[in-house]
Amino acid sequence: MNVIDTYRHQGLRKQLVNILVEKGITSKPVLDAIGRIPRHVFLDNAFLEHAYQDKAFPIDEGQTISQPYTVAFQTSLLEIKKGDKVLEIGTGSGYQSCVLLEMGAKLYTIEYHARLFEKAKYALGLLKYKAQFFCMDGTLGLPQFAPYDKIIVTAGAPSVPETLMAQLKIGGHLVIPVGDNATQTMMRITRKSENEFQRQQFGTFRFVPLVGKHGWK
Repeated sequence: MNVIDTYRHQGLRKQLVNILVEKGITSKPVLDAIGRIPRHVFLDNAFLEHAYQDKAFPIDEGQTISQPYTVAFQTSLLEIKKGDKVLEIGTGSGYQSCVLLEMGAKLYTIEYHARLFEKAKYALGLLKYKAQFFCMDGTLGLPQFAPYDKIIVTAGAPSVPETLMAQLKIGGHLVIPVGDNATQTMMRITRKSENEFQRQQFGTFRFVPLVGKHGWK
């Protein structure tokens, strides 16, 4: 795995941040985090030249490393504050995890696929990021550490799992793409009280399917 971060990589990251600004990302903490994280570390060597394009790329197990715009958009919706306790469903490559950690989140992250779990854990270790990693069904959440200030789901769900809503702190946000296997609507669910949730929609996206008991099975 390549952990060398050259001036060229840093320059390409700066260009990527500029592209995200042009596309409407305004959160300075999100842009600063993306500007610091060496995304090329998470891609196979064949894709090194493309690491800082605003595109998704395939990784193992039929999954993808999300498009930087999508990562930035979802992270902006979370409104992360330093010290927030965050649950991430779908570690994937670990790139989104790094963005959250770079912003000061205390991260609990779940990956369904064992191979991806091991690779992401290794990558974050190389980059000196610390998170709590779990290889299991993410649709169940982690009730033993709940409640969470923020929850992010990085795969397309058929509906919003009530298990995750139940683990959200009052005042917290759950950001999740919901729809069919072709396209999903990005949703932000804010817990207003014990039994009251506000739902907002933020456009359509395309994610790999969320697998698990409350996903696509």
